[in-house]
Amino acid sequence: MKIAVPREIRADETRVALDPESCKKLVALGIEVAMESGAGGAANFPDQAYLDAGASLIPDAASLLGSVDFVLKVNAPQARPDGTHEVDLIKPGAMLLASLFPTRNLDTVQRLAARPITAFSTDCIPRTTRAQAMDTLSSQASIVGYKGVLLGAIELPKYYPMLMTAAGTTLPAKVFVIGAGVAGLQAIATAKRLGASVTATDVRPEVKEQIESVGGKYVGIDLKQGASAGGGYAAELSAEDKALQAKLLADHCATVDVVITTALIGGVFAPKLLDETIVTSMKSGSVIVDLGADGGGNCTLSKLGGTIVVGGVKILAPLNLPATVATHASMMFSRNLLNFITAFWDKDAKRFNLDWADDILKGCAVTHEGKVVHAPTLKALEQTQGGKA
Repeated sequence: MKIAVPREIRADETRVALDPESCKKLVALGIEVAMESGAGGAANFPDQAYLDAGASLIPDAASLLGSVDFVLKVNAPQARPDGTHEVDLIKPGAMLLASLFPTRNLDTVQRLAARPITAFSTDCIPRTTRAQAMDTLSSQASIVGYKGVLLGAIELPKYYPMLMTAAGTTLPAKVFVIGAGVAGLQAIATAKRLGASVTATDVRPEVKEQIESVGGKYVGIDLKQGASAGGGYAAELSAEDKALQAKLLADHCATVDVVITTALIGGVFAPKLLDETIVTSMKSGSVIVDLGADGGGNCTLSKLGGTIVVGGVKILAPLNLPATVATHASMMFSRNLLNFITAFWDKDAKRFNLDWADDILKGCAVTHEGKVVHAPTLKALEQTQGGKA
């Protein structure tokens, strides 16, 4: 089997789907690996490192993608500057493994089905114990939580920690984290390490112990209905519970210095949690870091990919934060893909085993044999006017 890794063409992307360490391990399995020249450069992995790991280098994506059995990418395929689409360069019948976010990228999914390409989306991998090592959503979310806290510290006109100096004592900043998934827990832990006083909330009361284990103080509401969607994800709240949550957020946001939002429904779409009323009630000089920006933003005022100031409150809505920590983000993403491939690698036959009885493979398959086979994506297509699976 031959695997190809092209250079990512998304404008703000610096990651690469395969680092030299994982490349070497794939080659040791008997897999031929071909890299597009310069694919790892932005993540500080030079071409020579891949050559040393046993890979070959191909100068252009068209030659690379048209001649391989399996393609590894970070992002969903997209249109290229020359007007062609990455999907159209991939050999018909080949396999693709990437973080596709298929319900966000319905046009690309339809292109993959039409090619036809068997596509697996790492963000759809079931959150089970066995699949943890393959879960790119979690590995990259950890970076999002870490970097989001640092951005808040940079923009806040105060120290995070309490400091006792000859000029007197400064009290610790108050940081409020909304959402206690992987990104939220990392944000809590990072803010605590920096010396802030940290509170956090989540619509899943069962995460209270996790919040406290990383140094946060839990604040929450008594929900009328359960809000867990299973697999570590939160579900949409009822209207009654949304009202209770809104009051909690309004009351608490007015007392803190930094609000970090990390909420995603099903790990994909960001619910609107902070509106103009909440923002304008916050103290002048306070900061909101909207880490739900990639999913549409948790704050109604957020400028996705930018920063604005409303009533003295600075609102940051950064996109693709893992790409700002490119080396480690690529290493972790690459290990996730390596673990996925090796889990289904038939050493004797030297091929990738399409075991459709396996929950992991079945759960993250998006397209196969010319059809969309991922249920949530099928539903999204049906809801889109003129959508055809």
